[in-house]
Amino acid sequence: MTFSIVARSADGSAFGVAVASKFLAVGAMVPAAQAGVGAIATQSYANLAYRPQGLALLATGVDAAGVVAGLTAADPGRAQRQLGVVGLTGDGASFTGAGCHPWAGGVTGDGFAIQGNILAGPQVVDRMREAFLASDPQAPLARRLHAALLAGDRAGGDRRGRQSASVLVVAKGQGYGGTSDVVADLRVDDHPDPVAELGRLLDLHSLYFDKPDPAALLPLTGELAEEVAARLADLGHRPGPGGLDDALADWAGIENLEERMVPGHIDPLVLAHLRAQSG
Repeated sequence: MTFSIVARSADGSAFGVAVASKFLAVGAMVPAAQAGVGAIATQSYANLAYRPQGLALLATGVDAAGVVAGLTAADPGRAQRQLGVVGLTGDGASFTGAGCHPWAGGVTGDGFAIQGNILAGPQVVDRMREAFLASDPQAPLARRLHAALLAGDRAGGDRRGRQSASVLVVAKGQGYGGTSDVVADLRVDDHPDPVAELGRLLDLHSLYFDKPDPAALLPLTGELAEEVAARLADLGHRPGPGGLDDALADWAGIENLEERMVPGHIDPLVLAHLRAQSG
């Protein structure tokens, strides 16, 4: 009823799952990931116990193939299950029970596993693999996962239609404010074009929560500083004892752009947003 990809980032620091389905709120059921451990997708009459059990096995050093073997061997309903697992190193592992609704199957490689059932055909997982391998290894993992998901959707995806999609990515200390391991957890629960909508949410997530590119930062000096100060004043944020940095940070906090603040500088994306807000 679903197609998914579980993967590890090229540098091994992040793990994630992207999934789409003709199923309400698939992101609440299929994905699980733990920073420094790995990621799992459980689908096709999903056994949700696979998620904590599989992560626990990965945490003890069992490899992806061993996790798949252990979980399915102990499950009397395994003939209707589908499972994808990726761990700290090596190839991902995928399992498709003989009782899964056709077309059902998967492909694996170094750091990824792709699987699906009730699909338009094997081209869905093939296009997903091609898209993932063709994506920039240095790009954020969420973007690479979404590229694979979009390729699968365009290749026919779930043959029953579309309803929901999600992406989950974790990495040690890389979440909001450095106080969480959850880099991205975005869900489209019920939508006529959920994979495309998930891409729109990723764009917003990038704007609000990505760190700025140091090479793109603009010094807050001269005419630019004067412009920023004037625009902030128009919005009711006049520099106080802390100067322009404090006024900018005060406005940015209201606009949910605080992750892009760098003292003495302004991110071009923040500047564009400020200009739009201040007319």
